[in-house]
Amino acid sequence: MTDVTPSKSARRPHHWRRDLVELAALFTAVAVADAVANMIAHGPDGPLLLAFSAIVLVVTAAFHTWWSRRHGHPPTTDTAPAHPASGRPGDTAGTGAPGADDPATALWRMRATVRDTPGSLAALCTVLARRRVDILTLQTHPLATGTVDEFLLRAPAALPARQLTREIALAGGADIWIERADAHDLVDAPVRILGLATRTALDAAELPLALRQLLGRCTIHSLPAGSLADGAADGGAPAESVLDGTTMRMRDPHGGVISVERPYLPFTPTEFARARALVELDARLGPRVPRNRDVLRLPEGRITVRRADRGDVDAASAMHERCSERTLGLRYHGPATDADRYLDHLLSPRHGRTLKAQTASGRLVALGHLLWDGDETEVALIVEDTWQGRGIGSDLLGRLVALAVDAGSTSVYAVTEASNTGMVAAMRGLGLPLDYQIEDGTLVVTARLRPAHERGAPGTDGTPLHRETAGRDHAS
Repeated sequence: MTDVTPSKSARRPHHWRRDLVELAALFTAVAVADAVANMIAHGPDGPLLLAFSAIVLVVTAAFHTWWSRRHGHPPTTDTAPAHPASGRPGDTAGTGAPGADDPATALWRMRATVRDTPGSLAALCTVLARRRVDILTLQTHPLATGTVDEFLLRAPAALPARQLTREIALAGGADIWIERADAHDLVDAPVRILGLATRTALDAAELPLALRQLLGRCTIHSLPAGSLADGAADGGAPAESVLDGTTMRMRDPHGGVISVERPYLPFTPTEFARARALVELDARLGPRVPRNRDVLRLPEGRITVRRADRGDVDAASAMHERCSERTLGLRYHGPATDADRYLDHLLSPRHGRTLKAQTASGRLVALGHLLWDGDETEVALIVEDTWQGRGIGSDLLGRLVALAVDAGSTSVYAVTEASNTGMVAAMRGLGLPLDYQIEDGTLVVTARLRPAHERGAPGTDGTPLHRETAGRDHAS
């Protein structure tokens, strides 16, 4: 680029007086320098004068540095504004927000419905930026009359959720929902969905858990065919998947209906499509159970622990015939003759997971059940009478609790009679905090679970189990 200089400044008049003054100053400086040099070289105090001059120069430089730092401008990196949608600490619009000087933050998941018009999302982002809230991820769910925006936010810990919700509402958001998030929500949505699909492909029992993790806090029921009469075919199962606000219903590939309910937040068509894709994947792959096993070494011989499914109904029924009426009554809380009626339900992967213990000859001697009971998780055990007291039940219970922790459960409960000392001892052996409730002779023992990273390995209480591993099932 060529610099253009104005003609007036380019043609300034030349003054001879300026040249004379500059020449006089030059001669004066030379004379003073010569006098100082002679004084230092030939005078008695020359070295002292030289040292004093150096000290004066150092002090002057230090004073100049201090003065510039005290009265200079702040660094530009601290005041540079951020993008309005980012809400990062550099945003000057948030200098008066709560927690501006507090580094503590909290993760939130938030949803809001906005009008499908230009600028609606920008208004929400501006409010978040003003409150120094960082948008980590954003997903949009198109609707017929608007858009549902789902945010993962990092906000100052001092900012209450109620205040954030109120300001989002003033900016045009509706049907606002917010809850605490954790580090697991930082995973990219497509990556998380692919991981859930992989888990479902490996194990049919993972489908209810995958749906729960995909859709957030919800309740999943596996209903038998004929339980729904409206808009259904084939004895009650819907001919097509149905989305009805806070409820979605899909045909269970193994028979019946999978019902998912979330009363506090309607499902979006995007969520419905994702859930239906997981169910269709499960239907195409058919029944499947991991076939890996563990081996327990007992004085009486080796016991193999595997996952059980509906193919084990006959073996479980034969074990029931060898059990006493008291053992069956403690497990099924009813007449012993009704025990076999529950097997098809208990061994279905839709209702939970079941572990079986077999002898070397293939004789089934114990079953351990982990049952999904809405938002809660139940554990139950039955051990053939002649094999009780050998630690098989305690080992199965420890494995079931590990499965519950991996599934994200925060507690498990067991329902039994107050006189069932074996079950109570097994629950105490977990080494976990327990709560007891007794009503009309029925005892409910609830164990509060620790996260996976706090548990010892391989036992839940940090002590190794006495077993020989012949191949470990990753899901059990």
